[in-house]
Amino acid sequence: MRFFSLRQTSRAVLLSMSMSAGLVLSFSAQAATVNAAKAPTPKANAAAEQSNVNRLTPANSTDGIIALVNENAILKSDLMDAITQTQARAQAAGEPIANSAQLQSEVLNALILRELQLSLVKRVGLNPDEAEINQRLGQIAQAEGLGSIAALQQRLDAAQPGSYATLRAKLIEDAAIQSLQQRQISNRVRISEQDIDAFLASPEAKRLNQSEYQTVHVRVPYMDDYSRLSEAQREEALKVAQALRARLLEPNVDVAAAVTASQGSYPIPIQGGDMGFHKAAALPTELSSEITKLDVGAVSAPLVTPEGIDIIKLADKKDSDKMLVPQWHTRHILIKVDELQTDALAEQKINDLYEQLRSGADFAGLASTYSDDPGSAGRGGDLNWVSADDMVGPFEAVMKNTAVGDYSAPFKTQFGWHILKVEGQRQEDVSEQYRRSMARQALYQRLAPQAKEDWLQELRAGAYIQVLG
Repeated sequence: MRFFSLRQTSRAVLLSMSMSAGLVLSFSAQAATVNAAKAPTPKANAAAEQSNVNRLTPANSTDGIIALVNENAILKSDLMDAITQTQARAQAAGEPIANSAQLQSEVLNALILRELQLSLVKRVGLNPDEAEINQRLGQIAQAEGLGSIAALQQRLDAAQPGSYATLRAKLIEDAAIQSLQQRQISNRVRISEQDIDAFLASPEAKRLNQSEYQTVHVRVPYMDDYSRLSEAQREEALKVAQALRARLLEPNVDVAAAVTASQGSYPIPIQGGDMGFHKAAALPTELSSEITKLDVGAVSAPLVTPEGIDIIKLADKKDSDKMLVPQWHTRHILIKVDELQTDALAEQKINDLYEQLRSGADFAGLASTYSDDPGSAGRGGDLNWVSADDMVGPFEAVMKNTAVGDYSAPFKTQFGWHILKVEGQRQEDVSEQYRRSMARQALYQRLAPQAKEDWLQELRAGAYIQVLG
């Protein structure tokens, strides 16, 4: 029988919440808070922590404390509920898992790590975005075939009063833990520009290549296993391949006709043809290095392989490596709304400046004198070239709808009141920035799991943990 990975399964259960069709969610009991009567010595701490616990079952899991984690406790019912969830997930995946001492140890360890992270969340004051929690609840409601969060609340509370509040609390905890982990891992993963350069020079970076290649790939198969071929048979296959290559070099060649003409009396049918468009990452590794070196219309030299002699022609290429994004050369004047300046006063000031512009005043001069943006005021309000995603929503919308050489009417963002002027517009190739950004993400994904594991080990090593029972 093939078993779930205990480490992966228990953490998946404990660090996320989900619903499956027809199943009312089960939740771990809230951990009780206890105060240690006497601070344990390091020696006592080491002696008290155990790697396994006596196997719990629903019959013997009458509530009590199974582990102390700093000032908090994990109850037997917490552990039993988590084990049940783990087994349910394994069963749903078709990989049933027995309630063993090993499973209980793994799940208890995951509960301890969760408790440590929640304690740290409280200390640093992480509060998940309410909109994010509502979005997740909406997804759960949709998965259950319900039209709204209110309908989800109704169903859960009808089955068990307070279930919706418990679910929401769990989602908040999960989001806070995820935010905490992202913060901790990003502080530990260091990626230099040299690391990015090295990655981009590696074969792995080919998957960042967004160009699409239309290739003609044909093969002259051998008449027998390569090791048993006579010299004459090898020469005959190579002669057919060279003749086919010569035909494929012709512009606008009919590939099928070229293959037919080259076949002649060769006893094994020539394979392949026009393979259409595909990205380099989708090509076999041994071919992608050849294809990406070819110019459009070029044909490779015959490539001798154990199966036959390959010829590749690059018929066309869609150069998708260029990522063109619109950019605007923009100036702005900002009048802040803060504790020293009310919204009404800021609006009055921006309207006065707008009237001066309409009377012919110089935009850069007004920005230098009156703008509250310290970063751009000294440059006459110049923000240089900016992309749409660089700016907050209201600013982006006004910028896109302002003609080159013109300025906008006053408008408000979260920073205060603005007037902007568009000096120019262009399409900028940001492919290099994109490739470097994607390389950084790829390196981060490679390094993050170990960084997370190291942090969790340090978190546990620095805590007081006593496993009872």
